[in-house]
Amino acid sequence: MASRLNPYLNFPDGSAREAMEHYRSVLGGDLVVSTFGEMGMEGPMADQVMHAQLETPQGFTLMGADAPPEMVQVTYGDNVSVSISCDSGDADAARGWFEGLSAGGQVTQPLAVAPWGAEFGMFTDRFGIAWMVNIERGDQG
Repeated sequence: MASRLNPYLNFPDGSAREAMEHYRSVLGGDLVVSTFGEMGMEGPMADQVMHAQLETPQGFTLMGADAPPEMVQVTYGDNVSVSISCDSGDADAARGWFEGLSAGGQVTQPLAVAPWGAEFGMFTDRFGIAWMVNIERGDQG
C-alpha cells in the first residue's frame, strides 16, 4: 500500500454512524463500520462505532469513530478542517459536495471566487466538523 494521509474524525456524542453515513450519501463510495461490540465490548458502548472508513470513487478516504469521554477527549474548534480540492473538471461535483455536506450546518464562506482565483467556500457541518472546498478554475495559469 502506498503512503497516504487522511482525516480521522472523532464524534463525542455517539453520532459517528450518522455522520459517516451522511458523508457517504453525499460523496458516494464504500463505507465499512465496526462497532465496539464486534470487538468484544459489552454494555452501552457495544453499538457505538469503534472505526468507520469511507473510500470514495474520487480516491478520498475519510475515517471516524465515536469517542466516549473515558477513552478520548474531544473539543471541537477551528484547529482542523477537512479540505476538498479539485480542478475545474470536477467543479459540478464539488459544488454538490459543498451543498450536501453543509446541509443543516453553518456556511461561513459561500462558494465564490477567492483572491487566488479559485472558487472557495467554508462551512461547519451539522456534526461540528469544519470543511473547506477549493475548485481551481480552468482559465488559471
